[in-house]
Amino acid sequence: MMNQENRTAIVTGASKGIGAALAKRLAADGFQTIVNYCASATDAEAVVAVIAASGGRAKAIKADVADASAIKMLFDRAEAEYGPVDVLVNNAGVSKMSPLSQVTDEDYQRLIAVNLTGTFNGMREGARRVRDGGRIISLSTSIIGNYLPGHGIYAATKAAVEALTHTLAKELGSRGVTVNAVAPGPVATELLFADRPEELIKRLINDIPLGRLGEPEDIARIVSFLASAQSGWINGQVIKANGGRN
Repeated sequence: MMNQENRTAIVTGASKGIGAALAKRLAADGFQTIVNYCASATDAEAVVAVIAASGGRAKAIKADVADASAIKMLFDRAEAEYGPVDVLVNNAGVSKMSPLSQVTDEDYQRLIAVNLTGTFNGMREGARRVRDGGRIISLSTSIIGNYLPGHGIYAATKAAVEALTHTLAKELGSRGVTVNAVAPGPVATELLFADRPEELIKRLINDIPLGRLGEPEDIARIVSFLASAQSGWINGQVIKANGGRN
């Protein structure tokens, strides 16, 4: 079981959006939290400041998840700062809408590098270094299952993440480390709004039985549960959180 004191969590891509909400929630749950970022130190430090103001402990650490050596360094620094890692959340991801016929080589390589290779790098290092009884949680997508036009490469990278999740869960079960994924539907973040017209957002909302977009905190509550001792019998699962959309 996870040590109930001095528990440490790493959240990748935690400077904004869902990742920021995850880091804040895990810190509120008592985890010493590593706020990983790749581009914006200012945003990451703002998340750390919110956590500190609430009495939590957090540190922002820059690392490109697509770089295996950077992920190793991320764990090295987390352990040096707070001790062994109990929870890894592979949240970092990018999205770009485009019909397959119009996907550029650059966009394809970026989606693969961040969403798939980045999550693989985290899983591999986590499999080696997360403490016995710990948790590895990755972010997938509810697009898998309805496969909307324009999302082919994004969905493909996340489908691969789900395959890795199912496999790693079986490989680490003997150590009591659970491996699960959360598959959000449309969540009101910068990532969602970046390349989607207003009319598409309206259609997305109309497709959701609960009648609203998700909020980052909706996903944070699920990750909080999966990171807790209460989730100890849940392993190798993909939990959809999409308001009933699919």
